[in-house]
Amino acid sequence: MSPDSLPPGSVRSAAEVNEQIRALWLRAGGTLSAQERAEYELLVIEWAAAIRCQVIEAA
Repeated sequence: MSPDSLPPGSVRSAAEVNEQIRALWLRAGGTLSAQERAEYELLVIEWAAAIRCQVIEAA
């Protein structure tokens, strides 16, 4: 899912998503399976969208 296709206000904070990313890496022991890699990629996209929202709100 593209962050641009998310309804306004549905993006979690960058901190929340970052915690999920950290937890994923801890669970995976530093090596991601194909499924975990796909989850990681979606989380990074969501994190980037959250960062963009924070920058826009701060401006």
